[in-house]
Amino acid sequence: MAEKLLSRNWGIENSHTVAVYRARGGYRALEKALRTMTPVQIVEEVKASNLRGRGGAGFPTGTKWGFLPPPGDKPRYLVINADEGEPATFKDRAIMEQDPHMLLEGIAISAYALHVHRAYIYLRGEYRLSIERVESAIAEAAEADYLGDDILGTGYRLELTPFVGAGAYICGEEMALLESMEGKKGWPRLKPPYPAQAGLFGCPTIVNNVETMVCIPHIVERGGRWFASLGTSKNGGMKLYAVSGHVERPGVYELPMGTRLRAVIESAGGVRGGKRIKAVIPGGASSQVLTEADLDLPMDFTSLQEAGSQLGSAGIVVIDEETDLVGVLEGLMAFYAHESCGQCTPCREGTAWAHRILERVSRGEGKPADLDTLVEIADNMTGTTICPFGPGAAAPLKSFVLRFRDEFQRAVSVGAGRSGHGK
Repeated sequence: MAEKLLSRNWGIENSHTVAVYRARGGYRALEKALRTMTPVQIVEEVKASNLRGRGGAGFPTGTKWGFLPPPGDKPRYLVINADEGEPATFKDRAIMEQDPHMLLEGIAISAYALHVHRAYIYLRGEYRLSIERVESAIAEAAEADYLGDDILGTGYRLELTPFVGAGAYICGEEMALLESMEGKKGWPRLKPPYPAQAGLFGCPTIVNNVETMVCIPHIVERGGRWFASLGTSKNGGMKLYAVSGHVERPGVYELPMGTRLRAVIESAGGVRGGKRIKAVIPGGASSQVLTEADLDLPMDFTSLQEAGSQLGSAGIVVIDEETDLVGVLEGLMAFYAHESCGQCTPCREGTAWAHRILERVSRGEGKPADLDTLVEIADNMTGTTICPFGPGAAAPLKSFVLRFRDEFQRAVSVGAGRSGHGK
């Protein structure tokens, strides 16, 4: 069994406190980084680690850091995206509630590597315990000399500020998040420029996910190549998989990147009641649904992309053989229709239109043409919007209809039979 890294302190009494974290080796990596490593050396270790961003896109972290221009007159910012709103995703919540100091240590090391002196954590407003734990951890870290004007007497200074969002899913998109922090409506910006060139307040900014940050102390302490060896080619390290749905033990499980989907589900006790699997959502609600035939896929960014889906946030939803997939998809599209920011017409109109059709199909009032219309709506939301929300809503919409066409066809046939238009 692989060594636990990211969740090694979970379940220990008072694991959220600085005393417990330090007693279990916490903040040693920060001291090593500040006293023995240059910022360039840290960036190179992160590049060697094959760490890919854990927020969903899976972009190589070290490469992303390299997009920052050389330090100049403008301040540079590090913003941590803790606005975890993706349905079926709750790994970042577990980190912040159970071990917030590992997050803070990763932030401090990353900020030092990026020549940043001001960092923010953008927290999901509904995560009340996470907010309390992070705010308390920041105060403890400052008192213990891990944040502030002269960290550990090294002369490095870092101010870390929590920022609580107001409950909009769209603000998990990095540009909308930055707009929200600036006091504006949380609408995504057009790219370019990217945040590394013009981010928060028009200054160079790196936006990273919570789970990405908790990988950093382990990379610094034991080396990038070691971290890379834990995963697969181009997908380094351990990974937190949030498993829910029809499993015996829903929860967050830490396994090596590239663990096969079947093994991840078995870690959660397997399918509830010994039933068969009908479908699996592998990477949060915005990923393409998989079938029982896909259970041996490695759960890493590369493998899932090659299979026509994505790892995303690694929020895995197991759906058993007795579940109505039309109802599942209707629920998902209700969420997307509600959360669309409305800036882009294809997304604003497409999500609402798809939801209305699926409501009608669920009531037994569907038409044979509805399935092709749903696929067409999904296609119209792909590549036509400012941010990934539209394509994210289109991915489950299209994949559910195409990969389970027979089930959706039966649902619309019921409606066609009632209306007399079945021929």
